[in-house]
Amino acid sequence: MRSPTTSASTTPGWTLWAGAENYAPAVAFPRKLLNDDEDIALDLHPHWWFLFPQICLLAGAIVIGIAALLFASETSWIIALAGLLVLVALANFGIRYAQWSTTNFVVTTDRLIYRHGVVAKHGIEIPLERVNTVFFSQSMFERMLRSGDLVIESAGEMGRQNFSNVRRPSAVQNEIYRQMESNENRKFDRLGVQARSAAPEDSIPSQIRELEQLRREGVVSDEEFRAKKQQLLDRM
Repeated sequence: MRSPTTSASTTPGWTLWAGAENYAPAVAFPRKLLNDDEDIALDLHPHWWFLFPQICLLAGAIVIGIAALLFASETSWIIALAGLLVLVALANFGIRYAQWSTTNFVVTTDRLIYRHGVVAKHGIEIPLERVNTVFFSQSMFERMLRSGDLVIESAGEMGRQNFSNVRRPSAVQNEIYRQMESNENRKFDRLGVQARSAAPEDSIPSQIRELEQLRREGVVSDEEFRAKKQQLLDRM
């Protein structure tokens, strides 16, 4: 599931589902793949625009087939050709729909997950604590469709991930930031519980020294250290 990616990858568009509009995805992300105490905040599928070319092709083939039945009833080869065209268009739509229904972009309380593939599965994961920036852009046409482009910049080898035609990208952006903040708060809570359980009678200065050690080891960032240190100093 953790496959290597380039620093800038482009994926199909997405439709906003569970968590934002209370819809159920066609094929929901398997909950057995979640970690303990991990919940799904958003489960996204490709935007309906992802299917639009195949829908147009199928509709056109059906129109041609009906016209062949009505106006070429005595020409069997034209009817057969039109029938073959409908079958090809239907198969093409079926393949595209299978790709749509087996593609998931998931925001959980711990990470971002992208999985796709009808038979062979491929995917990437980005822990929320490694996400640096999430921003979006919309053209005038995309605003009419309530879609846009979502870009996620993260630390490490994941780099920059681009998602096009995202429905209501600002809502997706806000949800990701909300989960990032909640994840950070839970991390501070766990650090506090660990410190209290290890040394319940430790003074605030000793807790600050422990935080300093965690900062040196890279467990917490400089910003997290300063925020937690200020919280401890406020309690003195």
